[in-house]
Amino acid sequence: MRYLTAGESHGPQLTTILEGLPAGMPLDAADINEELARRQKGYGRGRRMQIEKDTAEIVSGVRHGYTLGSPIALVVKNNDWKHWTNIMGIEAVEAGQEDEIKRKVTRARPGHADLNGAIKYGHRDMRNVLERSSARETTVRVAAGAAAKKLLSLVGVDIVAHVVEIGGVKANVDSTLPLQALKERTEKSPVRTSDPNVEQEMMTAIDEAKKNGDSIGGVVEVVATGMPAGVGSYVHYDRKLDGKLAAAIMSINAFKGVEIGIGFEAARKPGSEVHDEIAWEQGKGYYRKTNRLGGFEGGMTTGMPIVVRGVMKPIPTLYKPLMSVDIETKEPFSASIERSDSCAVPAAAVVAESVVAWELANALVEQFYSDRFETFAEEIKRTREYAREF
Repeated sequence: MRYLTAGESHGPQLTTILEGLPAGMPLDAADINEELARRQKGYGRGRRMQIEKDTAEIVSGVRHGYTLGSPIALVVKNNDWKHWTNIMGIEAVEAGQEDEIKRKVTRARPGHADLNGAIKYGHRDMRNVLERSSARETTVRVAAGAAAKKLLSLVGVDIVAHVVEIGGVKANVDSTLPLQALKERTEKSPVRTSDPNVEQEMMTAIDEAKKNGDSIGGVVEVVATGMPAGVGSYVHYDRKLDGKLAAAIMSINAFKGVEIGIGFEAARKPGSEVHDEIAWEQGKGYYRKTNRLGGFEGGMTTGMPIVVRGVMKPIPTLYKPLMSVDIETKEPFSASIERSDSCAVPAAAVVAESVVAWELANALVEQFYSDRFETFAEEIKRTREYAREF
């Protein structure tokens, strides 16, 4: 499977085209819009969440509630476009009106793509960079992930993301908590954490950052259950599924680190406290007594829950801005401010959930016959039975 996104932060719409979903899979706009609404929640979000109420329109690839096997196109319109029509318009600007219409950006913001993107593409107006590099693009990545989540749910794979740390405040994560209970707790939490004891402390940290004109980051964790064993590959480096998940997490705006299982903690432990002992049980088949490796061995799934964490840096748009340089005058200035969140970690958890869902669904589609959904689901079922009897 693959998907392509298009659109600018303040443009008329965001678009994504999905390819590779099996034909005959039930899918409707409600499946997608539920996930888009989850992305817009979270303590610490900025004013744009009041302006934009994201909903997706399916414009191709689905008929009467079922996928056709052809590309699926999704459109999310920007409600704020009416205020940006002149600034972001497609038509050429008449001579003498450039400064009035374009709201030209010449001051590179530290921590953003502005300066590097301007150098790469030769833009003297860095709005051409920031409009596309904005995390607004994750809206349609969540839409794509929603379709992947639908596929996963229909073949017995469940997935949820939650916040384990914000601004140094760490949640006490109960790894024995059933996935459904984890979902229920995090959906009720303003900061999407499963630990109610630190919820208020996290919100206070966000409030303090906002009060100080600053921002804070955190850590999110994605857990997926039900993946059959042996998905991925040990044969080729580029087919290792844990590697693909790591790349997916790192592709999210502002993410700077990724762990699978106990991750970096493994560097501080002996091997006897890192690897998972294997056991077998009648009717259950093989399983691991622990899950320190996060559901992976040799680039393949073990059948245990998949556990992936990502580190999100603080958002670089600050209301007490860092110093920068104007690319026209070369003079130092305080970096310009666009609308921003003081903390987007709870929303980023939903994005992380979406990109992980896409990679897991893609791995299943690559490994099993996937032209027709019915046959696809049957093959996965047989694979689970084979593993139990192996």
